[in-house]
Amino acid sequence: MSRYYGTAAWKRLRAQVLARQPICETAGCGRRSVHVDHIIPRSRGGTDTLGNLRGLCPECHNARRLGREPIAKGCNEAGTPRDPGHWWHQPAPENLSQLRAIDRVEPARRISSGRSFLGDPDSDAS
Repeated sequence: MSRYYGTAAWKRLRAQVLARQPICETAGCGRRSVHVDHIIPRSRGGTDTLGNLRGLCPECHNARRLGREPIAKGCNEAGTPRDPGHWWHQPAPENLSQLRAIDRVEPARRISSGRSFLGDPDSDAS
């Protein structure tokens, strides 16, 4: 283990990661994060930055150290749910436009003064 892990800089970074992810990052795990894991290992050029660090429980961290990437409970190695009745395996709705209708933004409406709510570029700027 590198001497870096004993420095104040690493301890601060570790505390930030564990505060950000108090629960294990492995989907479906739910146990408390205790270890800070490099997503891309330092030995392969990974950095000691928040974007490359995640919190893992001891079991998931040990699996990763043994060369097995932790996967969610109930999923196969590709991360897909094993249960064929899981919503993940259900077909998408046929008419997605109906689902997306609520995401559309209505055009600005005019109020009694003739100006729009969102500010009409053609109206006076008083």
